[in-house]
Amino acid sequence: MVVRRRPSRSHRFAESPVLQLALQGWRSRTVGLLLMAAFLLLVGRGFYLQVINNDFLQEKGDSRYLRDIEISASRGKVIDRHGDMLAVSTPMRSVWAIPADARAMSGEQKKLLADLVALKLRELDGKLASEKGFVFIKRQVPPQVADQVSQLKLPGIHQEREYRRFYPAGEMTAHLVGFTGVDDKGLEGVELAFQHALLGRAGARTVIRDRRGNIVEDVGATRPPQDGKDITLAIDSKVQYLAYSQLKAAVSEHKAKAGGVVVIDTRTGEILALANLPTYNPNNRDSLTGAQLRNRAVTDTFEPGSTLKPFTIALALDKGKVRYDSIVDCAPGRLSIGRATVSDAHPHGKLTVAQVIQKSSNVGSSKLALSMPPREMWEMFDGIGFGQVPQLGFPGEVSGRLRPWKNWKPIEQATMSYGHGISVSLVQLARAYSVFARDGDLVPLSLLKAEAPLLRGAPVFSPQTAREVRAMLEMVVSKEGTAPKAAVLGYRVGGKTGTAHKLEAGAYANKYVSSFVGIGPISEPRLVVAVMIDEPGSGRYYGGDIAAPVFAQVMGGALRTLGVLPDAPMVTADAGRRPGVM
Repeated sequence: MVVRRRPSRSHRFAESPVLQLALQGWRSRTVGLLLMAAFLLLVGRGFYLQVINNDFLQEKGDSRYLRDIEISASRGKVIDRHGDMLAVSTPMRSVWAIPADARAMSGEQKKLLADLVALKLRELDGKLASEKGFVFIKRQVPPQVADQVSQLKLPGIHQEREYRRFYPAGEMTAHLVGFTGVDDKGLEGVELAFQHALLGRAGARTVIRDRRGNIVEDVGATRPPQDGKDITLAIDSKVQYLAYSQLKAAVSEHKAKAGGVVVIDTRTGEILALANLPTYNPNNRDSLTGAQLRNRAVTDTFEPGSTLKPFTIALALDKGKVRYDSIVDCAPGRLSIGRATVSDAHPHGKLTVAQVIQKSSNVGSSKLALSMPPREMWEMFDGIGFGQVPQLGFPGEVSGRLRPWKNWKPIEQATMSYGHGISVSLVQLARAYSVFARDGDLVPLSLLKAEAPLLRGAPVFSPQTAREVRAMLEMVVSKEGTAPKAAVLGYRVGGKTGTAHKLEAGAYANKYVSSFVGIGPISEPRLVVAVMIDEPGSGRYYGGDIAAPVFAQVMGGALRTLGVLPDAPMVTADAGRRPGVM
């Protein structure tokens, strides 16, 4: 039987009346225009980014593979006045790793790497365990060792060029030149004081690197490196060696705690030598201590003792209180001031002003000091640089201690006349003595080589006063003075001894600082040499016994090194001769 179906009326989905939406004509046109505007906006934006201003997309693309690597600049050299090297940078390499890649090394490869760079295997494993994307394995690796590392072709291990500072003079100039850290930045001495000039500016190159950090292509330099400037110091290496070697011998002989020597060219204010003990080797600082680091001539202060007497005498001469041959009654070797007493080491009777210096009389110096207003003494001390930072540019420079004159008691004024109750650095003391060498004027000190002599400095004393004191200083090194051991064969020299108790916890201890500061040659002064020996332990402590011989060796050797002509017979000085006033 055939079944016939009735034809059914069917509707297409698209023609469903439910889906039909009757829109007004203006609304459909608006929607169409908005869609078209959005499309045009996207097209315009794409055209702008890819054609007109494609820097943004280019930068994003470059960041995936382009890298800027730093090109190290060579640090400037430090040289002495004759061009001898005191500090120079030598090329080295740093070995670094991408830990994630370096972990692919085998145990044998790790052991080879650790042996080459002098690391323990557990130290190397610790570095490679880092989650950072970059770690240093070893800094400042010698080139020959770095080449051996390269030949191993280890995964994740890379190298960069850097520099290591080398100091040819070693411990002889350690406190003067200082040293740099592993990043080639100055940490002490001249290296720190002139950091900006020495450092230079690193350059940069653009390279293409793969994900493992390997350089695929060198695109080119984006900024050339600028090497640091060379620094020419005033130091004369021969004079520096002389000062250092004589100081070292004296500290050893007298079992002293420390010592220092400063040599100044009085014509220019240049520091020709600056030596300290204890010292250190800047090329090997593994066992460095704080005591070794201290540049004592600049950073440490001490009571200068009788080395200050010439300034008290000079002020009295300048103010017309006394003359060169005026008599000062120093008997009976003691002077009571209030409830305190000033004493001489050896009692004297009547002395001339010149003999007060020659015999180093505390009583004579105190009487002359008390004849003047405190303010005048303070102004004189201030005028020669005490209580002020020397402005050498050295890190850690100190000003010393010079109390305001309004607070001085008579006993304090008296003791300051012979160097107690006031503190100075060795550099300050050496500079102050240059006023006697330069006919009364004071010039600034310089670590850098000077181009020409300084014609005139700041006036402190009259030329006549400076010449008279210079003659008194020459009497000190005669057989009747306190420092015959300071005499120099062939040269007329003069100076003053200093022996002072050390202050500890606000009280004077049974420890001494021995010093001697002098000028040479007297006829036409060229150098000031200042010597300080801290806590001599050999049983002797007077400056004439401890510091004066060091002065004689350094002054004589330095004058001969500089080619200064002798101004005295090549015989020992005649003790009975009264030096003429220059």
